[in-house]
Amino acid sequence: MAPHRVTLIPGDGVGPEVSEATRRVLEATGVEFDWDVQNAGLGVMEKYGTPMPDHVLESIRRNKVAIKGPLTTPIGKGIRSVNVALRKELDLYALVRPCKSYPGVRSRYDNIDLIIVRENTEDIYAGIEFQEGKPETERMIKEISTATGRPIRPDSGLSIKPISVTASARIVNFAFNYARSHGRRKVTAVHKANIMKFTDGLFLQVAEEIAKEHPDIQFNDRIVDNMSMQLVQNPREYDVIVMPNLYGDILSDLAAGLVGGLGLAPGANLGDEIALFEATHGSAPKYAGMNRINPMAMMLSGVMMLHHLGGRDHPGGAGGYLRHEGRSQRSHRGRHQPGDRCDRRPAGKGPHPDNDLAE
Repeated sequence: MAPHRVTLIPGDGVGPEVSEATRRVLEATGVEFDWDVQNAGLGVMEKYGTPMPDHVLESIRRNKVAIKGPLTTPIGKGIRSVNVALRKELDLYALVRPCKSYPGVRSRYDNIDLIIVRENTEDIYAGIEFQEGKPETERMIKEISTATGRPIRPDSGLSIKPISVTASARIVNFAFNYARSHGRRKVTAVHKANIMKFTDGLFLQVAEEIAKEHPDIQFNDRIVDNMSMQLVQNPREYDVIVMPNLYGDILSDLAAGLVGGLGLAPGANLGDEIALFEATHGSAPKYAGMNRINPMAMMLSGVMMLHHLGGRDHPGGAGGYLRHEGRSQRSHRGRHQPGDRCDRRPAGKGPHPDNDLAE
């Protein structure tokens, strides 16, 4: 079999070190890779004028599969999130974030096995914003106030929340099909339809219609604030949870907290033709170059990539790759360079970049 051609984006902050640890683990499985290494993020801004150069996007489009380290988005600096832009540009409409308990990881819960399915292209994250004080913002404020009969303060900024039938049907269908193909029992739709009746209400309406087409899978819905409480009180009552973009970002972090933190939270951005795998956590720049960050989130994202590439022929499934590599690393530690500790840390040990930006 020919090697798998995969775009590898090391990322910012701790990205290069967790990416390198993950690359070694994936190669040690015996699966052959032909890595197409592409740099993106803040480190290329000066050279290319953008954190996501066109040639990086072309590499992903060409190879169809990519794995990346975390990319930094400065808070409140006017720079759009590279992660969000990637998902929109490549139409990676489904973000799958498993949250699973692992033996030996300190947590308040055990036996957690949730799948967060997040719509990736719409909602507040669509990036349709109007800055306070700009002439176009003033025009929008006047038009909206006139159309709705509800005044908006003139010193406001605006964000538009588009929710479409098309994107809602696509993500809910994805969730049901994922549940069926992975032996899952139930899909829960999360929303705030009691308040946002024409956006979240539309999402819920579409979800209820789609659910009728999948009678073999249980369906229910929860209001997002109630769902937050339910995940803390009764997390084992849920299975596959599907929701619009913003709620998916928030609840996936909450669910990661149930199983030990963002340092154990992988992610897969999936479209009809392209798959991009990533750790859920941010770039944790204060730990950059120290080889202290637990790389398990990106390694588990690599396991998801092995599944996608057809790695189930390994004994024990794709998870068997990681277990095999864990034994291999323990028996060959003498081969590592001094100070190269990143891939030696057991699951749940070492700093987790939990307080860093996750998108």
